[in-house]
Amino acid sequence: MPVQIETIPSLLGGRDAVIEAPTGSGKTLAYLLPMVERLARQGPGPRALVVTPVRELAVQVDAVHRGLAAGRSATLYGGVGYGVQTTALRRRPDVVIGTPGRLLEMIERGLLTLSHVRYLVLDEADEMLDSGFAPAVERLLGLTQRPQMILASATMPAWVGTMIRRHLVDPVRVRVVGAVTRPRLEHALVRVERSAKLSTLGQVLRPIRGVIVFGRTKHGVARLARDLRALGHDAVELQGNMSQPARERAMSLFRSGRGAVLVATNVAARGLDIGHVGLVVNYDLPDTVESLTHRVGRTARMGNDGRALTLVTPDDAVLWRRLRSQGGPDLPELDLELLLGTGRWQYAPAARPAPARPAPAQVARVRSRRRGRGRAA
Repeated sequence: MPVQIETIPSLLGGRDAVIEAPTGSGKTLAYLLPMVERLARQGPGPRALVVTPVRELAVQVDAVHRGLAAGRSATLYGGVGYGVQTTALRRRPDVVIGTPGRLLEMIERGLLTLSHVRYLVLDEADEMLDSGFAPAVERLLGLTQRPQMILASATMPAWVGTMIRRHLVDPVRVRVVGAVTRPRLEHALVRVERSAKLSTLGQVLRPIRGVIVFGRTKHGVARLARDLRALGHDAVELQGNMSQPARERAMSLFRSGRGAVLVATNVAARGLDIGHVGLVVNYDLPDTVESLTHRVGRTARMGNDGRALTLVTPDDAVLWRRLRSQGGPDLPELDLELLLGTGRWQYAPAARPAPARPAPAQVARVRSRRRGRGRAA
């Protein structure tokens, strides 16, 4: 994949890197393969650390790493007991993958040290460096000894530049531009009255399996999943109030196809790779354009077809205008009556997009002019 072609040589050469590429473009292997190669030499561990914002992404990254059969790993995340994770750490793993809170807990318990980490990845870096995670991430970075650092995400807002200058040294910047990995994504808007929102969603979902429906709040997602089950849909939920075993059961049901619809908060918007997702529905609008990008990125991955629907009610008008002003997509509007009657995607009059050919891959590598900058302790 283009992101791997451009990234791997620099990482093998020991460079810090900032990787901005669309969801589903192959970023995980782009940073894991050089990590495996560079850690081939033995030494005290852990020698590599991958930090993720959510448990599900940590588990997914660990599964990819295990598939490479490249050394021992430990996956650390909250919501479960310490026993299995403690045992994994006592086996002296080469690689630790985890969420910030549980990583710090294990450090405080004396079970984990980061002094030997030589390769550090912040996956979904913009979220990891945002205000909610930033203090914990700063503490983790302060416990390392100047490792090679990689930031990876589909979105890199301008404010991330401050953290790049603070923590990375002369990074190579790789940016994959355009829809090279998802040329057949079709994203459309549906205008619907608030009172008809649930029934409209129920009809849209009727013939489809492999759907992720995004809601805004934990309680709202739980209620929506319950309402969809009452309408006869095989819906499972994923939200932050659930225990880790319940979250794992939900993901297992959805991955296996026994759950046709996954109703989720933004906890499912980052990094998760589920190959059979053919439709994403924004039942509630997100608060940011970046969240919209990551949500829609759960479908049409690695060049596969996919569709996304964004539902907009009259109550959403102000938020939708704000998202548009912040760079949100100018979506064509679907003919709702035809969609519900026949299942066909046909655009409303004057809303049909101009024919477009998939853009070829455009990969930009920008080398920082700043050299010799140290990292914050």
